[in-house]
Amino acid sequence: MPAEQESLFAAVDALLEKAGGILPPPGERERLRTAASLTQAQVARALKVRRETVADWEAGRKEPRPPKRAAYIRLLEGLAALYPVPSGEAGTGSAPAVAPAAPEVAAGPLGVAGGPAAGPPAPAAPSAVPAPAAASSRPVAATRSTARTSTARRPAAKKAAAPAVDPRFPNGPLAVLDGDGAAYCIGGVVLDCPATTVPALVEWTLTESGIGAARLHRNGKDADPLIVLTESAAERFGLPARLEGPEARRSLRLPEDHTVVKQIARAKWKLTQRGFGPWARIYRPAQGGQRQCVQLAILSWDALDTRAWGNAAELHPAELARILGVYATRVITPRGSTAVSGLELMTSLRPPTRAVRDNATGTWVPGPNPGALTHPVDPAPPEAPIEHPVAQGWSGGFLDEEAYQWVRDPKLLEDAECLLPFAVGIDINTAFLAAAARLTVGLGEPVHVKAPVFDKKHPGSWFVDLSHIELDPCLPSPFTPSGQRPEGPAWYATPTVAYAVELGADVRPLEAYLRHETGAYLDPWHDRLKDAYVTTMADLGVPVGKDVGEAVFLAAMEHHKDVDPALACVLSAIKSTVKGGIGKLRERPQGRHYRDGKRWPALERPTWRPDIRAAVISKARVNMHRKMLNTAKASGLYPLAVLSDCVVYPSAGPSPLDFLPLTDDGKVLPGTFRLGATPGLAKVEGVQEMAWAVDLMEQGYNPARHIKGGDAVMDEGE
Repeated sequence: MPAEQESLFAAVDALLEKAGGILPPPGERERLRTAASLTQAQVARALKVRRETVADWEAGRKEPRPPKRAAYIRLLEGLAALYPVPSGEAGTGSAPAVAPAAPEVAAGPLGVAGGPAAGPPAPAAPSAVPAPAAASSRPVAATRSTARTSTARRPAAKKAAAPAVDPRFPNGPLAVLDGDGAAYCIGGVVLDCPATTVPALVEWTLTESGIGAARLHRNGKDADPLIVLTESAAERFGLPARLEGPEARRSLRLPEDHTVVKQIARAKWKLTQRGFGPWARIYRPAQGGQRQCVQLAILSWDALDTRAWGNAAELHPAELARILGVYATRVITPRGSTAVSGLELMTSLRPPTRAVRDNATGTWVPGPNPGALTHPVDPAPPEAPIEHPVAQGWSGGFLDEEAYQWVRDPKLLEDAECLLPFAVGIDINTAFLAAAARLTVGLGEPVHVKAPVFDKKHPGSWFVDLSHIELDPCLPSPFTPSGQRPEGPAWYATPTVAYAVELGADVRPLEAYLRHETGAYLDPWHDRLKDAYVTTMADLGVPVGKDVGEAVFLAAMEHHKDVDPALACVLSAIKSTVKGGIGKLRERPQGRHYRDGKRWPALERPTWRPDIRAAVISKARVNMHRKMLNTAKASGLYPLAVLSDCVVYPSAGPSPLDFLPLTDDGKVLPGTFRLGATPGLAKVEGVQEMAWAVDLMEQGYNPARHIKGGDAVMDEGE
């Protein structure tokens, strides 16, 4: 036989061996093993794999690869001959499912990201992401896709509204990779990843995985695929289980001389300036408008902060892929911390540039996008943190728009209040998100104005004296975060001054820094996060809607985290995305080598806008005071303490319905602390004995910080 023909036959034989035989459905695999009274451990020892691997094969979460595949098929065929399917049960197994191949998408004629022809508009975000089927649901068997080298396995999922799938990214926005090379995607899909080095992983992700997400705005850019590495996967690619050494821990990245960093450089890939840390971005410069970038998240390096994600990093890769997929579909593909993702979401929904036609050349070029933050802008001196260059030498005072941290003077407590049995804390759902709704903010540079006439429609910072305004001493002042009465002229954001006018005050600003180009920049951000929050609450069994009884809502909230503990991690992450995203608008300098007066990297972002952050927090604080004032007017009830979006009241019972003013039909009076699942409405934060709260107040502590049974966290995202 000619040598060439032998070579062809050998290649064909290799393909046949790689394809292997046909595996029975996962449920049949388990039936055959249990019929023979074999344990998963016994099968694992015979095939020289881990017991968990056999469990994954039987659950359909993974498929065996050569040479284990042929041996496993041989075992199952032998068991099938000994233990055939009982009469009457034949034909009940699920049929094999083949993952669809991603069709090729032609590049647009513009050739630049964000242009009119750069790709189709993003599909509407689905309201739910199908969860991967549990092992008990007997997911279907998988066959190797003929359209790609990776194996895609789709277990049978519960019937649900299927997400709109972009044909370029059939396997969703992300995958969680384990040490055996199984890449768990959303919808129960599991891909076989053959890569054993980071550069090979990047190539596989971009060329074979079908992972990614479409842009959220027609002028934006598609999301880079995210690969989450478990601890075993990190070891597979030569990464340490933990960042070792004092310098690595301090900088949270691998040293430049690490083997993996050198591999990336030799393969002509680049790392961003942040280096290879818990969230590493590996890229090549875009060519022809096509991005080449993959993001890695290393779980064992604390990529998922427990303060935002709870115990998500401890979940099985399939379950982790599910909840990260929910977050990615409803919010954004994670880009780093939830604070970073919150800020990136602003840019993704309002990109700074759009494609415009150059009349002189007839070509498409980037141009500013109306309504967006298009370029970095330095703040006015009173709006800047003290480290900022424009604040150096400034002695005219600074904006102090922060969240409440106030405790009522114990001397103002009445005996009747102290004799009540309970102190009940109520919390405003995503208070900063509610404040961002329909908020007009400045888009351009600040302009200094002397003796301006106040206009609540004009965003900016106003230097005005509000110390003459008389308010009830049992309520915190709405003008300061400490709740103490102002002592003289000070700088305030527009919502604070507007509230002073609402209270009937005559305000006469001495000067102001105003922005004439304005817009509701945060509206798309608010709308997307609100939908994500409400939808996730509904998935956790909390009813949403105007007709939901408040008692029904409170009952559902008592157990909502038990409905789906993993999905509760998503709810926590959404809330953290709100707070962290607003905080990132005034990101402070980091690093021990920084010196006041120097610029830091965050200042070069169009989204570094401390004035917008101040306006949001100002409106949130004002909203809280308005509710407390209306409650006092309606019921004569006053708060004990406030911490950010949590307020504590004395109560005759353990429920907010025991102290809040009610209408004739038993609902909480509008204008006060209405209860419900929507942002801006309230829920229970915690309940303690009244004597406990009074004792803390007399010691100078804030009961709102501890009402939940721990220490509340003021997440400013800085």
